[in-house]
Amino acid sequence: MDNNRNKDSFLKGAIILGSAGIIVKIMGAFFRIPLGNLIGSTGMGYYQAAYPVYTLFLTLATAGFPTALAKLVSEKTAIGDHRGAHKIFKVAYTVLFMTGIVSFAIFFFGAEYIVKNIMKNPGAYYSMLAIAPALIFVPVMSSYRGYFQGKRDMSKIAISQIGEQFFRVILGIGLAYVLMNLYGEEMGAAGAIAGATVGAIASILYLIFAYLRDGKSRKAQIKASKRFREESTSRILKKILVVAIPITIGASVMPLVNMIDNVIVISRLEAGGYSNVEAVALFGQLTGMAMAIINLPSVVTAAMGMSLVPSISEAYALGNKGRARKDTRSAIKVTLLLVLPCAFGLASLASPIMKLLYPNESGLGTILLVLTPCVVFLGLMQTMNGILQGMGKPMVPVVALIIGMLSKIVISFTLTVNPDINVIGSAIGTVSAYFLAALIEFTYIKKYMNMKFGKKEFVIKPLITVLTMFVIVKLSYGLFNGMLGNSLATIVSIGIGGIVYGLVLLGIGGIRKEELLTMPKGNKIYNILRKLKLMR
Repeated sequence: MDNNRNKDSFLKGAIILGSAGIIVKIMGAFFRIPLGNLIGSTGMGYYQAAYPVYTLFLTLATAGFPTALAKLVSEKTAIGDHRGAHKIFKVAYTVLFMTGIVSFAIFFFGAEYIVKNIMKNPGAYYSMLAIAPALIFVPVMSSYRGYFQGKRDMSKIAISQIGEQFFRVILGIGLAYVLMNLYGEEMGAAGAIAGATVGAIASILYLIFAYLRDGKSRKAQIKASKRFREESTSRILKKILVVAIPITIGASVMPLVNMIDNVIVISRLEAGGYSNVEAVALFGQLTGMAMAIINLPSVVTAAMGMSLVPSISEAYALGNKGRARKDTRSAIKVTLLLVLPCAFGLASLASPIMKLLYPNESGLGTILLVLTPCVVFLGLMQTMNGILQGMGKPMVPVVALIIGMLSKIVISFTLTVNPDINVIGSAIGTVSAYFLAALIEFTYIKKYMNMKFGKKEFVIKPLITVLTMFVIVKLSYGLFNGMLGNSLATIVSIGIGGIVYGLVLLGIGGIRKEELLTMPKGNKIYNILRKLKLMR
């Protein structure tokens, strides 16, 4: 039993989803970077204006259901009630399909009013129309992903994510290129965002195929579960809503505040003396370019959170709080080992990275530098959200996010109007929001689970590692920039930083043998490191 649990640990699921997420993010970078150069910061302003509204509608229609579905399916599967798990999926599927239709209708037919009267950004109208159909397909897609997540079948989710992103990128860039050349920035942004709709359709087709392919084994499991009492649809729906509603509220906070921030940033920039075109361009730099880089590392921590929900839920369903504490400790430590080097690496090369990616834009390095702490706080939040949801405490992230986002609104409104600060004010607000939310969640988990996190293991060793890396990267870029130019010097410095981080981490014992062995292929990695005399 222990060997099977180790094999199917949350880290294995996290690595599968994380690997897929890295591929998705690489494709996303291939999408965002040329897109920014193709349609410019103004076009990105239109693109980014439509996306938070879409995300808010999608969150309201979908957000809590996949997590609730994964949690409840995992609990039923843990006790062998496969028939009950499947009925939960069918109920969630029906509800999500209905909410998707309603959300699409409101979004599509209300698009003109939203862009003109709320966002004050009429150029985003065609982008709104282009992404509206995704609201029909994504909720249904998320029901399948929630079901497979609850069954711990992360590979199907991973394949669907890669397929979705592939079609989104290829068609998004293609449509953006054609429409930009024919009609200009507004239609170019609309073409880019239309790729999300096509990607969703491709993903759901694969998931339906994967679901049908497993039909025989699923029917056999359901047949073997007849000894369990079947729950009524109304009772299942109630159980789903009890979990889903708090998660939906919490998940709605961020897109809602981003939508408010959309209005605040542009209007306050205009109040500070910028024209509408300049304000939209600055907003595009902040959200479409700098934040896109900040969100890259979160793909692995988001996968960690997804994998933790069924793992922690199962541990609690079986009354095994010791295992829940062990998974929590491992998840938080692995998260720190991932996000700290990313944050310090981005901080050390903020301007060179943005110059490499967006050579036609100025001022992006400062925005990225201010935002870098978000990498750490957002990563921890995503991991801890999964822990709290698995614990059956979904309201804690809700409260934490609301407090954090209120601080963001106040800071953005106060600082952005100053022309010397401009969008940096919104960036500072975002950092404060993630910091407060992460602090509240960490404090709750530590107290509720009665856990202790040693300063040496969780603070001192990680900081020694990343500070060493930071200094070496700074020195290497300064050395190579004059000889190789910005682009090559940046790439070489990133590679040197990765090597230094790994060597210092192993050298000071930042990761232990036991932790390495819990990971998939951990034995092979450990044997290689031992042969190289990098680990005992």
